Amino acid sequence: MKCLNEATLVLKKSKFIAYYYEVSSVLEVKDILELLKKEHKKAKHIPYAFILENTAGKSDDKEPSNTAGLPIYELLKKRECKNRAIFVVRYFGGIKLGAGLLLRSYVLVSKKALEN
Repeated sequence: MKCLNEATLVLKKSKFIAYYYEVSSVLEVKDILELLKKEHKKAKHIPYAFILENTAGKSDDKEPSNTAGLPIYELLKKRECKNRAIFVVRYFGGIKLGAGLLLRSYVLVSKKALEN
């Protein structure tokens, strides 16, 4: 379980921190998620997506349906990432972003983590 990169985005007082990992199993994905939950106890959401050789998965973690996990997954798929995962820790800043801006925020911070 190796963190390849991370990136941060602050938008309307919400803070998004993307972590880009090399992963080899679903168990490893679950372990990273637990680690991030312990490290970021006050975070509201930690949506993620991963692609392994023969399986893939995603979670919106209580964000509106398909505004977080799916766009992260689509980004990984488009970049042909194998054995990779992106987790985005979100600290809610008190201002609702709306589904469109929320989705764009998750994509933008994930792209930053992939590119750095």
